[in-house]
Amino acid sequence: MAVSRDSSRAASRDIASRLLGWYDVHHRELPWRITPREHARGARTDPYRIWLSEVMLQQTTVEAVKAYFRVFIEKWPDVEALAAAPTEDVMKAWAGLGYYSRARNLKACADLVAQRGGQFPDTEAALRELPGIGAYTSAAITAIAFDRPAAVVDGNVERVISRLFSITTPLSEAKAEIRAHVECMVPGTRPGDFAQAMMDLGATICTPRRPRCMLCPLREDCSAVLSGDPEHFPVRLPKADKPLRRGAAFVAVRNDGAILLRKRAEKGLLGGMTEVPTTGWTARIDGATTEASAPFPADWRHAGRIAHVFTHFALELEVFHAHIKGDALAGHFWSPAHEISGEALPTVMKKAIEAAIPGATKKPSPHSAKRPHD
Repeated sequence: MAVSRDSSRAASRDIASRLLGWYDVHHRELPWRITPREHARGARTDPYRIWLSEVMLQQTTVEAVKAYFRVFIEKWPDVEALAAAPTEDVMKAWAGLGYYSRARNLKACADLVAQRGGQFPDTEAALRELPGIGAYTSAAITAIAFDRPAAVVDGNVERVISRLFSITTPLSEAKAEIRAHVECMVPGTRPGDFAQAMMDLGATICTPRRPRCMLCPLREDCSAVLSGDPEHFPVRLPKADKPLRRGAAFVAVRNDGAILLRKRAEKGLLGGMTEVPTTGWTARIDGATTEASAPFPADWRHAGRIAHVFTHFALELEVFHAHIKGDALAGHFWSPAHEISGEALPTVMKKAIEAAIPGATKKPSPHSAKRPHD
């Protein structure tokens, strides 16, 4: 006997109700959120904080984002402040968070919103017109910041829905199917809390490995639980091996400890970030790997090899180290030793510098300053 559309909608409303009840008790405390109790009392989430957190959370873990979010909010508490900040300062604050096109789009979006009066639009369509905001981010802001119904589907939600309905289509091809299920489930009231509840369920209960199904508020409806193999979902196609690229990095140090740096081109991989001189490696080609390819002659010594994994390729860099004197090359600059930790260095460049000068990129401890002799 076919299930009627009305029955399906009733089941979806029941799932949403139970999920919200669970969320009221078990929600995560996150620095960009308001709690369900605060929401019930009339508090409203700041769209700026939701936008900032959602951009940071793209392809990054919650735990990694928390510290960066707090730094940004302290430096730039609203979108006008972020728009007024120099781009270089924003890139420096972002350094280490990865996927640096997000930082460039973040600044571009802040500039545009500030020009329009500092107010974020409250619909998915209008939000998608802003730099760096796609389908997921626009839905998340619409639901969480403005409490409007929107189907918010991140990796956690994909996992929950894939298991709830035992979706056998490979995940890469099941996006539309998953989204359709979520659209049917979004309640007319508290859609923002519902979106966050789905995310929290996937992050804390419906985890990739060893899901805690006995604690799940939706276990009675979950076909993957009934099948006895929830870890089978979502179904994924085998991953292709990432190509390995090679190159060299050159860490030049002045007598006072300053390190020679340069800024990468604004567009492309690591665009706008700071680096030590390297050879011409890219995602598609290798660069030279010996000291003969150094940007200038010096007593280069091999300091080791570092490895780094990007989204589409892996990279190995041979690191060379030299002490030099004189002015910086054209297009380069000397960064004093005490400022290195604050430069806009991506993680791969920090690794290269650390291979040559251990501890050079670490922030100095407030207790590490030397006291004058008595």
